[in-house]
Amino acid sequence: MLRLIFNTRNLDRIYAVYCSIVLMLVAITETATPSFIAQYDVRPNRLFVEYLEFPSEVFSMLVHGHLLSLIISLVVCCIVTVFSFKYISRGFTTNNVQIVSDYQMAGTLLAILLLSLLAARGTVGHRPLNPSLVYFAQDALLNSLTLNSLYSVAFAIKNSKNEKSSASLYGKLPKQEIIKQVRQAAHRKNYLSEEIPTLSVNSPVAQFNNKNLVVILEESLGARFVGHLGGSGLTPELDKLYRQGWGFTNMYATGTRSVRGIEALTTGFIPSPSRAVVKLSKSQKQFFTIASALSKLNYTTQFVYGGESHFDNMKSFFLGNGFTSIVDFHDIDNPNFVSSWGVSDEDLFIQANIELNKLHAKEKPFFSLIFTSSNHDPFLIPQGKVSLPDGFISDNPDRDLAIKYADYALGQFINNAKTQEYWRDTIFLIVADHDVRVYGSEPVPIKSFHIPAVILNSEQAPNSDSRLTSQIDLPVTLLSLLGVDIATPMVGFDLNKHYPVERAMMQYYDNFAYLENNQAVILMPNQQVSFWQYNPGNKSQTKVPQSQGNEDLKTKALAHVLFSTLAYSEHRYHLADR
Repeated sequence: MLRLIFNTRNLDRIYAVYCSIVLMLVAITETATPSFIAQYDVRPNRLFVEYLEFPSEVFSMLVHGHLLSLIISLVVCCIVTVFSFKYISRGFTTNNVQIVSDYQMAGTLLAILLLSLLAARGTVGHRPLNPSLVYFAQDALLNSLTLNSLYSVAFAIKNSKNEKSSASLYGKLPKQEIIKQVRQAAHRKNYLSEEIPTLSVNSPVAQFNNKNLVVILEESLGARFVGHLGGSGLTPELDKLYRQGWGFTNMYATGTRSVRGIEALTTGFIPSPSRAVVKLSKSQKQFFTIASALSKLNYTTQFVYGGESHFDNMKSFFLGNGFTSIVDFHDIDNPNFVSSWGVSDEDLFIQANIELNKLHAKEKPFFSLIFTSSNHDPFLIPQGKVSLPDGFISDNPDRDLAIKYADYALGQFINNAKTQEYWRDTIFLIVADHDVRVYGSEPVPIKSFHIPAVILNSEQAPNSDSRLTSQIDLPVTLLSLLGVDIATPMVGFDLNKHYPVERAMMQYYDNFAYLENNQAVILMPNQQVSFWQYNPGNKSQTKVPQSQGNEDLKTKALAHVLFSTLAYSEHRYHLADR
């Protein structure tokens, strides 16, 4: 058997066939690229294969509209395939005489396989290669030209596997019923578009004021660590800010990953069982973000991160959707401390202050999203900066020290920012992306989604807001504070106002929770549903008998999670063209 497997004649044929197929695919995608760019203004992507389920329509389109390109592609493909097979096979024999042994051949192929795996990963560094690594502009075509077409198509196919259908997991509703339920739940007066079903104007509470906006996204900071929220008291600096600003004591994250928090805070998008839109292919351009809205009002928009911004596809998503510049690890000179996730929070905030002063000097309003990372496993921080309180009992000292350090760095930054010229004209939001971990036997342990959020320097008097609120409410609220009256597709609440109900939505793996007031419904795969009572005071979650479940709330929950799939898949979540 081994002799048959390691027979050079068999192996060289397999290798020649494999290489010929790869080169054929390269030839097909590259020769088709000029026509594809002319049509879609980007290199071949998922559209290159998405329409193959309609072969007759595609063939008719190619014959009648792209006949010359089709002929050239087929001719080049045939030539490449035939010659590659012929000459690769010849590399192992000469005049039909074997020139390498069977085991030499096997060793060579094994080495090639290992090198291919390394090449696919693209780097031996902490994070694997992805297209975002080489993106440098807001123009999608310019970014895509840095990659080859076969890689672009393959990456898009890989990402499409992350697009789970809510209907296949939770059940179905008619499209018009989905839209009706979501519109009613958002409590807007007028909807402006059928193409963008939730497009509406939220009347802002302020006149447009050209104020700047800075959002500080704190990594893995659950409410259970925040003293002001009844937590363990590891955040004295954040506790001070709660007393100085508009603090939310009953705020809930939409998920358990940073990209889910970024999705909620920059787009206001409803979470779904698919991966966050930051990582999905159809949302890499012309997808709504508050940066795209503010760009229309002449704002400079920026993302500042102490790590590598291509991680989790952030760079691609931001540059494609309204952010004008990215500052990351490679732009920070001489950091004092670097961990596996990037520079320390102190180094990040030093750079952020530099960037904010630069933006302020341009005399244009700006929006800056600053994303921290020190409070992330493995919790590596500069030594000697902080210590745990005397007598503090910790089940994870490294994590708790990192939380204390992240809070210390935040306090240092805010104290410094108050002395800068940009402070007077800038609204700040400090909010967590998610808790450090989720725990509990419930299908969605709601208590683990409780996070801090506080707005500083707005017109609101310092107060402690105990309403049930969601991350998706924050971008709506911030635009209202800035006086922005652009129509957006966001369905979150403007927390400057009061609504008949309070609600939050959470995605935990394949389970979706819709919490309204103190009632929750949790949708699970195979159309399973459970009903719960939630007490935010003691964070208890009690199951309700199925017979007593709120069926109207179930329908509302189903409509919202189905809407996120519909809006993404049908490109129905963006700004209006005019």
